[in-house]
Amino acid sequence: MPQNDDVRFTSSSLKVPLPPQPSPFKFPFCSRTIASQMAKTRNSLAQLIDSVKTRSDFKRFGPGFSHFWNRSTELTHSESRLGNVSGGVGVLMGKSSLLCSSSLSLIRSDESTIGTQKSGSRTQYGKEEEQRLLVPKSSLLCSASLALTRPDDPATQGDSSGREAQSKGHSTSRVHDEERVLISEVLVRNKDGEELERKDLEMEALQALKACRANSALTVREVQEDVHRIIHSGYFSSCMPVAVDTRDGIRLVFQVEPNQEFQGLVCEGANVLPAKFLEDSLRDGYGKVINLRRLDEAISSINGWYMERGFFALVSAVEILSGGILRLQVSEAEVNKISIRFLDRKTGEPTTGKTKPETILRQLTTKKGQVYSMLQGKRDVETVLTMGIMEDVSIIPQPAGDTGKVDMVMNVVERPSGGFSAGGGISSGITSGPLSGLIGSFAYSHRNVFGRNQKLNISLERGQIDSIFRINYTDPWIEGDDKRTSRTIMVQNSRTPGTLVHGDQPDGSCLTIGRVTAGIEFSQPIRPKWSGTAGLFFQHADVREEKGNPVIKDFYSSPLTASGKIHDDMLLAKFESVYTGSGDQGSSMFVVNMEQGLPVLHEWLSFNRVNARARKGIEIGPTRLLLSLCGGHVVGNFPPHEAFAIGGTNSVRGYEEGAVGSGRSYAVGSGEISFPMLGPVGGVIFADYGTDLGSGPTVPGDPAGARLKPGSGYGYGFGIRVESPLGPLRLEYAFNDRHAKRFHFGVGYRN
Repeated sequence: MPQNDDVRFTSSSLKVPLPPQPSPFKFPFCSRTIASQMAKTRNSLAQLIDSVKTRSDFKRFGPGFSHFWNRSTELTHSESRLGNVSGGVGVLMGKSSLLCSSSLSLIRSDESTIGTQKSGSRTQYGKEEEQRLLVPKSSLLCSASLALTRPDDPATQGDSSGREAQSKGHSTSRVHDEERVLISEVLVRNKDGEELERKDLEMEALQALKACRANSALTVREVQEDVHRIIHSGYFSSCMPVAVDTRDGIRLVFQVEPNQEFQGLVCEGANVLPAKFLEDSLRDGYGKVINLRRLDEAISSINGWYMERGFFALVSAVEILSGGILRLQVSEAEVNKISIRFLDRKTGEPTTGKTKPETILRQLTTKKGQVYSMLQGKRDVETVLTMGIMEDVSIIPQPAGDTGKVDMVMNVVERPSGGFSAGGGISSGITSGPLSGLIGSFAYSHRNVFGRNQKLNISLERGQIDSIFRINYTDPWIEGDDKRTSRTIMVQNSRTPGTLVHGDQPDGSCLTIGRVTAGIEFSQPIRPKWSGTAGLFFQHADVREEKGNPVIKDFYSSPLTASGKIHDDMLLAKFESVYTGSGDQGSSMFVVNMEQGLPVLHEWLSFNRVNARARKGIEIGPTRLLLSLCGGHVVGNFPPHEAFAIGGTNSVRGYEEGAVGSGRSYAVGSGEISFPMLGPVGGVIFADYGTDLGSGPTVPGDPAGARLKPGSGYGYGFGIRVESPLGPLRLEYAFNDRHAKRFHFGVGYRN
C-alpha cells in the first residue's frame, strides 16, 4: 500500500459562490429519482409472493402469512389487466434517521427463462426463479420516504377485497409491514453476484447487519433498515438486497458496490484554508477505500476550522471522480464593499458625519476581496473605538445579491468633537505635606480636527509652585503612510520645584526649575504589543529663586547649571521602545528610553541618559502580586537638577520626595499585594527599596551629599485604593528604615 507521505494534493484558486442548497454534498447518483423504482416494485413484489405462496412449504410461516398471501393474490388478480404484471402490494416506509436512506423495490431478474407447469396445488419450475429486492444508490445525507401503493384500477372496483384494500390502504400497509419471511442464508456479494475481492469489506457489511441473520424471519422494513446500516458504514456507494428462492428456503444476498480507493484530491475555492490543514484532514485515508462517514468527519473538521476563525465559508460540494479522485468545492464569502453609515446620537437615524469616511476605512484590517471574518470584524470595531472619536461602533454583514459575497456596513455614532474640561492632581515635588501639592488644571481639546482624527490639546496646570502650559497637536496616522506612524508637535513652558534634588534651602527659600521645550516626535507600532518613538526637542532651562531672579548656585555654593551660565541650552534626540501586555495597568510592561544631547553649538550640553522600567502582574486567587523594577544611568555633562531623584510616593515610600538620594545612576524595586475589600475599595501591602548605586558624589556639586541623603533605603506599609473617574485614589501609610513614618496620597497608578 502506498505510504501516506506520498499523497499529493492540488488546490485551485477558483472562487465558488455560496450555493443555495443546504447540503454540502453532491454525488452523481443524487439525480436518480425514486419514482422510476416504484413502478418496478408494484410489478414485481406480487411475483415473489405468488411464486412463494404456491410452494408446498409456504404454510410453515404460520396462519398469519396465509392472510398476507391471499390478500396479495387479490391484488394480483386486479392488476392482471394492466398487461404482463403480476401484482403489487402497498408498503409504507417511514423516513430514516440514518445518513443514507434507500428506496426499496422488487424486480425479477430474468422472466424470459422461467417456465412453469401446474401440477395439482404445486408449481414446477424449469429453473430456480430469482426475485430481487432492489435498493437504488442513495445520496449522502439525503433521506427519502417511499410509499408503494396499488394503483387505482377501475377494473378492480367491483372486487370486494380490492375495495377493502383500497379503502383501508393505510391499515393494509401496516399489516403487510409486520408480515415476516423466513430467510435461510445471508450473503454479501458484489453487484455481479460474485464474492468480494476484499474480505475486510465483506466483514464490514456483515457486521453492519442487525436483523438479517440466517434462519431468521424478516419483514420488509427490517431488510430496508439493514440496507441503511450497510450504506451507513460508509464503505459502499450502493446496496441491493436480492432474495433468491432455493430448495432450502429464501437466500438473502446483499449486492454491494464498494467505494473507490482514495488516490488524490482537488480542492477549489479554498483561498484562506491552509494547504497543510487540508492535507492532514484527509491524509490518513490515502490509498484506502473511501469511507463516506470519515469523509463527512473530515469535511466537518474543515468547516470547523472556518467557524473557529469566524470565516463565512464552508465545503459546499463533494464529488468522487473516476480514479479515486476527491473533488471538494469550498465557498468562501468575500467582502464585496465596505460602507460607513453615521447614526444620530439621540434618534439613531442615519445622519451626516463630521469624520471623513476614508479616515475610518484606513483603520480597518478587513479589505475588499478578503474572506469575511467575524473575529477580524470585531477587532476592527475595537480599533475604531480606540480612535477616541466614536461613541458606538457596530458592523452588519449583508449578502451582496446572489454573488455569494458580503457587503459590510459599519454603523458609527460620533462623540462631540471638542470642549473644555477641568481637573486636578498632586505634584510630586512638594515635600511639606500631602495636600499642599494640589494642582488644578484647565484644558481645551478637539478630538477630530478637519475630520481626520487629528487632536489638538491646550492645557494649563497651576499649583502653589507648579505651573505648566502645554500645546499638543497630534496626527495619529500620517496621511499616505502605510506604517501607521503618528506625529506629535509640542510646545511647553513649565515651572517645577527643585526640591527633588536640591531640597528646601536652609534659609527657607525654594528654588524653581524653569523649562521651555519645543519639539516633534514620531511613533510607530514595531510589532504586536511593541511600539517605538523617536523625536527631537530643544530645551532652554534655568533656575530661579522665590522672587523670580535667576541663580547659578544654591545655599551650599553648589552649581545649579552645567554650563556655568544662568541657563542651559540643549538639543535632545529621544528614542523610546514600549512593550505592553494586555494594556491593563497591572499587566506586564517594559519601557526603555534614551536621550542624547547633541552639541550642535559649542555651549549646548552633550550627555547621554538611559532609563528603563519593567513591571509584571501575577494573579494569585483573588489577590494580585505586582512586581516592578526601574533603573538608569547618565554619562556626560548634565545639569544637577536632571539627576535621578530617589524616594517618595512613586519611588521609595516612607521617605519624602527625593530624600533617599540623587545620582547619575539609580535602581528602585517594589512589590505590592493588592486585594479587594468592599466595592470599589481595595487594600494593598507594599515594600520598596531604592539606591543611587554610589553615584551621588559624581553629580555636579554633589547636592545629595551636601544634604546628607543616605543614598539608599527601603520602606514598607499598607494602604487603600479607591477607584474613581480620575483613576485610583491611593492613600498609603509607610515606614522607612530610619524608623520614620509618613502618609502618601496619590492619584493614578505608580510610574
